[in-house]
Amino acid sequence: MRIRLPARFPRAVHAVAAAAAVVVGSAGLVGVNAQPASATPPGIPSKATAQSQLNALTVATEGSTSGYSRDLFPHWITISGSCNTREQVLKRDGTSVVVDSSCAATSGRWYSPYDGATWSAASDVDIDHVVPLAEAWRSGASSWTTSRRQSFANDLSHPQLIAVTDNVNQAKGDQDPSTWQPPLSSYRCTYSKMWIAVKYNWGLRLQSSEKSAIQAMLNTCSS
Repeated sequence: MRIRLPARFPRAVHAVAAAAAVVVGSAGLVGVNAQPASATPPGIPSKATAQSQLNALTVATEGSTSGYSRDLFPHWITISGSCNTREQVLKRDGTSVVVDSSCAATSGRWYSPYDGATWSAASDVDIDHVVPLAEAWRSGASSWTTSRRQSFANDLSHPQLIAVTDNVNQAKGDQDPSTWQPPLSSYRCTYSKMWIAVKYNWGLRLQSSEKSAIQAMLNTCSS
């Protein structure tokens, strides 16, 4: 799932022109990632591969959340230097991101593909677990070791983590695609492929209503 931040209403969407990052030594700021904001996690499969993976997933009645706690999925962990997983994704998914000596983003631009909004403050952005932690628990992670759950919660190798608008992420909660899909319908194809890839690579189950919803989303893909 995600870091929960207080909702702020009203909030203005800041469309900030991408610019080269600047190093400001005296302020301890380091500019990184001057590429266009894409918010594209790695490992998103093609439509054909996603279909094969979906066909291979086990369909079963969803498990219980009994015993579930976010603390059983330790995050965010240190990835490199002083940067934790959240900060790593903010740098990956943003444009002209500037961080301080503790790796906290002090400025930048983030495009949220879930709703099409662009933000210029990291506090307006959550890092979404595409397959929410509670959903993973109900789908098989309840039997995992804490070490494996930690790896899942901080997975940078598959399309499991993505920077998105905080309120949209909070509205998603721990829902699967049978009850929640990205508000921007044009992104649902990509979202379905990410969801499938994560469940497939982590050996998680899915329920029949979830599979039907995912299949309908995948059917909208051209490739």
